[in-house]
Amino acid sequence: MSTLNPPKSASRRQELREDRVVTFYARAWQYADQNRKLIYGILAAIIAVVLLIVIWTWNQSRRADEAQVHLGRIVSVYEAGRFQQALEGGDGRLGLVEIADQYGRTDAGNMARYFAADAYLQLGQMEDAREYFSRFNKREGLLGASAYAGEAAALEQLGQFREAGDLYRQAARHYQTAATAPTYLLNAGRAYEEAGAYDRAIDAYQTIRDEYAESPQASSIEAYIARAEASRHAG
Repeated sequence: MSTLNPPKSASRRQELREDRVVTFYARAWQYADQNRKLIYGILAAIIAVVLLIVIWTWNQSRRADEAQVHLGRIVSVYEAGRFQQALEGGDGRLGLVEIADQYGRTDAGNMARYFAADAYLQLGQMEDAREYFSRFNKREGLLGASAYAGEAAALEQLGQFREAGDLYRQAARHYQTAATAPTYLLNAGRAYEEAGAYDRAIDAYQTIRDEYAESPQASSIEAYIARAEASRHAG
């Protein structure tokens, strides 16, 4: 059979496919013509959303830059130990509290929370220290663990020993390194003992013995365990 004369059935199928395509586009254009206002409205809404996203992203970038500049101007005051001035600002510089409150969603604003919390802790203002440590976005690593420990120290000074113990333990879990975790666990045990939660204290001390046996804290940990066990039995 010559390939120059395809079967009629094949030609018919091709015609049907072409008819369906033509019909689809005809109906699409008819729908578009009849619903022009609706389609224009949807397109306008999509464009508006895209523009809002672009503007929001640009604004966040601008605010992040502003926050970094403000923090850079005041952090030297904090590092010099002038904690009250660092919190309040002055001489044309925003204080840590204002930076944290105005730019809290930026990295620099989040760091301002940490510095403000520590400044309050150094000044003995424990409620404020606890608040700003709790608001600090605790990402992975040493700084997050330090924030948990700072909040725990504030709660300990406020007499909330069980809660302090829990946060010290959280600090140890957050950054599990022999350089810091044994100290946090030892502090947790002490706070639990103050709260009368001797089982928790013993568990914290045993974690030092079992998981950080080479740490300086482990050298005398059996004495801490014995003390906590004696207090538990006495109670």
